[in-house]
Amino acid sequence: MNSSTARRTQSSQLPLSEGEVLQLGREVICAEARALAGLVGQLDSSFFHAVGLLYRLRGNLIVTGMGKAGLIGNKLTATFASTGTRAHFLHPGEAIHGDLGRVHVDDVVLLISQSGETEEVLQLLPALGQMGVPLLAITASPHSTLGRKADVTIELGKLKEACSLGLAPSTSTTAMLAVGDALALVVSRLKGFAAEDFAQFHPGGSLGRDLSHVEDHMRNLEACRLTGADRTIRQVLVDCTKLGRRSGAIMLTYADGRLAGLFTDSDLVRLIESRQESALDRPVSETMITTPTTVSVGDKMSVAIEILAGRKISELPVIDPAGKPVGLIDVTDVLSLMPEPTLVADERPTMRLFPTERDNGAG
Repeated sequence: MNSSTARRTQSSQLPLSEGEVLQLGREVICAEARALAGLVGQLDSSFFHAVGLLYRLRGNLIVTGMGKAGLIGNKLTATFASTGTRAHFLHPGEAIHGDLGRVHVDDVVLLISQSGETEEVLQLLPALGQMGVPLLAITASPHSTLGRKADVTIELGKLKEACSLGLAPSTSTTAMLAVGDALALVVSRLKGFAAEDFAQFHPGGSLGRDLSHVEDHMRNLEACRLTGADRTIRQVLVDCTKLGRRSGAIMLTYADGRLAGLFTDSDLVRLIESRQESALDRPVSETMITTPTTVSVGDKMSVAIEILAGRKISELPVIDPAGKPVGLIDVTDVLSLMPEPTLVADERPTMRLFPTERDNGAG
């Protein structure tokens, strides 16, 4: 907690001490933890049948619930969808005013209600019954109206809410969430859902970065500067003129197409600064980085990010199994994926991009 937050907290003059507030918070968490522990031993054949229903699902899983149960339903919809089970949330109020048209006979409807007597949810049952859609319920008792009408009912049991009044949904919604997660993840495992499948549904953020492949982020050869290693530096520079945002490195190849090395803008600047203009008409192979760091097609992007950040380089060729370049990862294209720099005291970030491998002793 920073000092300004601490001052605001102190000035609010809470009616309880810090120790008492922490104790109340711990009691809430413990109450919910006890409910989950009790739920572990309560899972029975109904869970098995629910998993079978979802595993054999040909259509979509339609999730519905009202109020806090509906919010849990929305979260579970997202979990199912991201782990290989097509799922959509259907608000019960909207459903009875036309949105039941979204439901197909090949679907399964998951209805969530702690009491099993939620009016808005129960209103859906006659129409769903006429459609012949399988009904899966998560509710406190199989003897409730919802429990009796569902084809499969997962019983939560009688739960005491963690709220001091025993009213605000807390323990019950935690239990709903846990059971729903268990269904989604067990079904996902039975379907053989893999990390590559998850990446397909989750291309953004750090998860997307870690699970995607280098070819998803590289510049294709058409956008790269590429030429033979037997040419002079002057010829290389003329041959590799590119419109638009060009990379700071030229990939050089042997006659058979294999990557021979890199020549970077920094290499050119170094020659000019050292007044070695005559080198411009000598073979680029005398100046190029002959052992550039590379990644291979199929490597995870997390590997490439680790190399770029760890070695502080700006260009990373991507090669195929034969050693031929298929693209290039340029740090300017993946800055949003890079880890945040760690600054020491009084250090200021600069606008300079990463140096070349030669600046770090390579090549």
